[in-house]
Amino acid sequence: MEKGIVIWFTGLSGAGKTTLARALSKRLAEDGFPVEILDGDEVRENLSRGLGFSKADRDTNIRRIGFVARLLARNGVIVLAAAISPYRQPRDDVRRDLTADGVRFVEIFIHCPIGVLIERDVKGLYKKALAGEVKNFTGISDPYEEPLKPEIIIDSSTESIDESVERILARVIDSERVAPHATSVESTGSLLAGD
Repeated sequence: MEKGIVIWFTGLSGAGKTTLARALSKRLAEDGFPVEILDGDEVRENLSRGLGFSKADRDTNIRRIGFVARLLARNGVIVLAAAISPYRQPRDDVRRDLTADGVRFVEIFIHCPIGVLIERDVKGLYKKALAGEVKNFTGISDPYEEPLKPEIIIDSSTESIDESVERILARVIDSERVAPHATSVESTGSLLAGD
């Protein structure tokens, strides 16, 4: 079986990482690709419960996501990892480990101006962070290190989800480096269910 690919969405909270990953997952599944989403919030709940938001804990969380992504991708799954992943070094470490294992890694930086994120504030977190109620909040009281050379940059304040999906498909899938597999999508569905 050919190896899969890891598409890593990074960006600030509310930038649209999970929304875009879900839309891309739907398109890939419709086209017969085995695909799984590793969402940062779900991983924290199921694999990283007990970790805080110190730099060390955030780095551990990203390395755990990278480990699960590698297991899935080396078995032919396209993995969509959607996590803030604020620090550059852990992201680069995941890239290095996956590449060493023969898995293609595509980093997608979801850019969105902080002012737009504060306006959106779907979860109400920016308001709390600005009021000092949430400590170590990425982009407000904790740093976010933008990727230096991501494969794709998406500005979610100006680009629609459909436009973004098409750009990713054109760059990643239509490049003929990846072909659909016969693997059942359901076969990997319970990895994050606490089993």
